[in-house]
Amino acid sequence: MPAPAEAGRAPGPPDGGWGWVVVFGAFVSIGFAYAFPKGLAIFFKEIQDFFGTSYSEIAWVSSIMLATTYGAGPISSILVNRYGSRPVVMFGGLLCGVGMISAAFCTSILQLYICVGFITGFGLALNLQPSVIIIGKYFLKRRPIANGLAMAGSPVMLCTLAPLNQFLFDNFGWRGSFLILGAILLNCCVAGALFRPIGAGTAPVKTQVSKEEKDALKEKVIEDGPMEKKLEEEEGKDCFEKVNQYLDFSLFKHRGFLIYLIGNVLMFLGFFAPIVFLAPYAKHTGIDEYSAAFLLSILAIVDMVARPATGIVANSRWVRPRIQYFFSFAIAFNGACHLLCPLASGYTGLIVYSSFFGLAFGMVCAMLFETLMDLVGAARFTSAVGLVTIAECCTILLGPPIGGILIDTFGDYKYMFIKCGAVMVLAGTFLFIMNYYNYRMLAKEEKKRKIKEEDPKSVRTENEGKINWNKDSIQDGPELEPLREKREGVKKEMNGTNEV
Repeated sequence: MPAPAEAGRAPGPPDGGWGWVVVFGAFVSIGFAYAFPKGLAIFFKEIQDFFGTSYSEIAWVSSIMLATTYGAGPISSILVNRYGSRPVVMFGGLLCGVGMISAAFCTSILQLYICVGFITGFGLALNLQPSVIIIGKYFLKRRPIANGLAMAGSPVMLCTLAPLNQFLFDNFGWRGSFLILGAILLNCCVAGALFRPIGAGTAPVKTQVSKEEKDALKEKVIEDGPMEKKLEEEEGKDCFEKVNQYLDFSLFKHRGFLIYLIGNVLMFLGFFAPIVFLAPYAKHTGIDEYSAAFLLSILAIVDMVARPATGIVANSRWVRPRIQYFFSFAIAFNGACHLLCPLASGYTGLIVYSSFFGLAFGMVCAMLFETLMDLVGAARFTSAVGLVTIAECCTILLGPPIGGILIDTFGDYKYMFIKCGAVMVLAGTFLFIMNYYNYRMLAKEEKKRKIKEEDPKSVRTENEGKINWNKDSIQDGPELEPLREKREGVKKEMNGTNEV
């Protein structure tokens, strides 16, 4: 039996042990969350013929699922804070299974929107964020490795699901395939069961300590009136203040965050549509079903290699100071691939396109959250992710249906690829120009601060400056990374200058 002092102490990240089992569970959960909406594109042409719908109507299935998965991110975070990762992921896996099994009995496209789009999409949202959060609790020193292994679940699952879905359709039809996929998604419950709370063995001791603390708090409340007022103020918070505890709305005054948000919202208008329509486009050109599904596997294999490789390059001393420019290039490169897709002739051309698309897609995904943390810092990263996903879900929802409308209108897929490519090139160019402007403004603001520090007649004293300096550095992240090369010591604390 451990000593009372040791028992009451909060355990630190073990950086191994059961944590690797947790990584495997996160590998499964994250893989399904990212890859499943893309793998469903195999069934779209057949479902479209069955219900007699247009390309734009069938594209809403993936759009609603992706938008729900991204838009429900803040709800997932709140549930994790309240109940922990294990029950949230298990409940999400149950929702995924129920949604797909129910979809097998749908008799209209509207019912598919509800079952596949909303129910399954919400279940995938409850799988994604808890899996990322639990890894941070089990790992500290080895966290980059653990996150890399867990995020590899997305291309691995996509590489597996594409041929599997085609095999299921050939043998069981789309209804039977949905039943089997619903059963497969129930494995998310098993993955969630592996998310053992860290320090569960010390729970009884903690409960006893907490009761003693509550008794002491009650006595103190009786003696001290101000303590009672503070408790009343906590209970009297309005709804906006409670929401602001989870989502920091002051980020909308952060110049770097606003640039990132606008660029990403524009980018997602053309980010997912090419994946959704890649297999149907191949079938439309006369390629057989298995070869069309294999294009998604090629994309996933290249994506699997591109993500860790991009992380290594982005972490180098040449790229790291200008990682925002590298991210802008990756987005523009992605768009250029889509613009050149209509020039691909035959199956060989589509293989080349899928390979370059997988490389560009992996580059963007590898830096999507890293660039955001580079701008706002670790302390505000959770709130920033929640706000970004809420904004992005709108364009994620509209992207594939707009592509479907173009296909219905012109009867050709090339206009959809041109639209997606043009939008992404525009987003990459916008981010490049605005990040250049942001870096210039940061350099000017830093120069003003330097002059203000050296001026003896400055109204602000040195101690006041240090206090404000530290306060700003807690709120804002390492956005001044490119400016640290000459004056590492001082500029490390100068991250508050990027607010409007």
